[in-house]
Amino acid sequence: MADDQLVVTDADGTEQLTVPVEPGTTVTLEYTHSVEQTLVRDIYVIEDDTFVMSRMEFSSFGAGLPAQAAVTVENGRYVYEPPAQQHATLRVTTGSVADHDLIVDGTRYDLAAIADGETVELQIEARRTLL
Repeated sequence: MADDQLVVTDADGTEQLTVPVEPGTTVTLEYTHSVEQTLVRDIYVIEDDTFVMSRMEFSSFGAGLPAQAAVTVENGRYVYEPPAQQHATLRVTTGSVADHDLIVDGTRYDLAAIADGETVELQIEARRTLL
């Protein structure tokens, strides 16, 4: 039997974290914008063993945020819903200011601590399990 796992690896390819996922699982990267010092959430949904960004939530415009895109305002925060695009791999460079967290269906992981300030890769892998 195969089970999908979200796998976080460091620059050397060493697994740092594995989390079971399935189609429809929500994966959020939450961090502090380094210049604006405001909370940003990049929200993905697992589809076909890939990450599809469903929305970005942020409190102010700054470098790397969608200043020219059509956004809505919900609960005082800007929301951008990008066109669907699949990503086989997400690369995240962590740091002490950004203090990245990974949230998988509501469970929070301290990605900055896991990565120890380095770049990590997130992928979805089918793993065989024994019954």
